[in-house]
Amino acid sequence: MDVIFGNLDLWGSAIKNTLLVFLFGGLIALVLGIIVGAMRVSPVPIARGVGTLYVNIIRNTPLTLVFFFFVLGYPALGMPKMSPLVLGVLAIGIYTATYVAEVLRAGINTVPVGQAEAARALGLPFGQVMGLVVLPQAFRSVVPPMMSVFIALLKNTTVAAGFSVAELGALRATVNDAAGRPGSPMEVLLWVAAVFVVLVLLLSLLQNRIEKKWRIVR
Repeated sequence: MDVIFGNLDLWGSAIKNTLLVFLFGGLIALVLGIIVGAMRVSPVPIARGVGTLYVNIIRNTPLTLVFFFFVLGYPALGMPKMSPLVLGVLAIGIYTATYVAEVLRAGINTVPVGQAEAARALGLPFGQVMGLVVLPQAFRSVVPPMMSVFIALLKNTTVAAGFSVAELGALRATVNDAAGRPGSPMEVLLWVAAVFVVLVLLLSLLQNRIEKKWRIVR
């Protein structure tokens, strides 16, 4: 326990940064994923093409390379300076959005075509058809796979440790005996793994509550 109680400042900062990357990265992934998912099923060929291109390029690029672009390549373009934490949020959000889009597209395909056609027959534009008829049903059908995407996002936050983001994945390098703090690197890694297990269990509980609530609505 000295590994934790002897380094409360480091653990507190690491957990906070991990949650920040997860929450804001997840928000970006969800919003952008909904937009791209809608583009993937859009009746407009250009929108479908852009959505397909985005998913195929970003999803097939290793996450580490996406981080390299944002943390190292982004400043080289002369863009406004951002902190490593913000750049890490953007990198993981834009990367995860491709998986959100594909899960959502699969959910959209489970909605009977007749419902969308009926909505269009009533004069609703594409945006309202998606927002009022298709997406609400699609979300209910993709809760488990969507939560799996966000669990993967949570674990992927450790990649940010290699790009100057002081989150849980970086604790092995910061908590050490040389700095006068107790605990071997292996002990730190085991505690980090335990924290991630707890966070994943909390997400699983949230998934169960959402599934039960939406099952009653149906």
